[in-house]
Amino acid sequence: MAISLASLTTTKAYRAPRILIYGPPGLGKTTLAAEFPNPVFLQIENGFPNDLADVPPHWERDQLGSYEGVMDALGALYSDDHDRQTVVIDSLDKLEPWVWAKTCERQRWTDIEQPGYGKGYLAADVEWRDLIEATNALRLDRQMNIVFIAHSSVVTAPDPVNVEYQRYDIRLQKRAIAMFQDEMDAIFFCNQDVSIVSDDPKDKTSRVRGAGGGNRVIYCAPRPAFVAKNRFGIPDKINFKRGEGYATLAQYFPARPETAPAKKAA
Repeated sequence: MAISLASLTTTKAYRAPRILIYGPPGLGKTTLAAEFPNPVFLQIENGFPNDLADVPPHWERDQLGSYEGVMDALGALYSDDHDRQTVVIDSLDKLEPWVWAKTCERQRWTDIEQPGYGKGYLAADVEWRDLIEATNALRLDRQMNIVFIAHSSVVTAPDPVNVEYQRYDIRLQKRAIAMFQDEMDAIFFCNQDVSIVSDDPKDKTSRVRGAGGGNRVIYCAPRPAFVAKNRFGIPDKINFKRGEGYATLAQYFPARPETAPAKKAA
């Protein structure tokens, strides 16, 4: 069939946000995710923070057990009747060894490094893509928010123009990082607001130290020191308090329809 301009269509449909939250430990990433509407957790980390008073419904790590268990849980959220509005995977870096184990099983390798030259990580794209597509189906057909949590690591960034420098990155293998960077609607880097103080600003050899009031910050736009982004017009940097993080972000997200779609027929 010939394509013509007359065949163009215009649609405006709700698309639930796909979010990745990462940062150093202890800054409230899981707590922030728990503030999203009516969440269910795939808790690959061992347990919830001790200070999280209201623990949402979740599958424990032992219940999930493997990559297949995670995919089965996503399938249940797609096919079963429920009122959950958000699915949280906590955390991606704890899931990554399960992804590699599934890749090795499929390829009949003893470990992900066996084929050499990074070919194992290339093969793992299949498992990561299946995971992302499963969450995309929940987003599109069940209108569920998708929230991934990950820890950060400090890496050395090569720069073809300037000298190498250190930066925060998502604690995943670089191919997986690139995949999630492409797919997510927003990547939020959580950290504390730190200022650098010198004992004697006039002395270049004087001791310097980090200082600050411990304010928690969500960075929503990229900087040389970290990866971040968003497609919602959120300011580059926002302060957030416990119990108020989602409310601060939600004003920028698309409005969710009043009623969720009916369960798809098998």
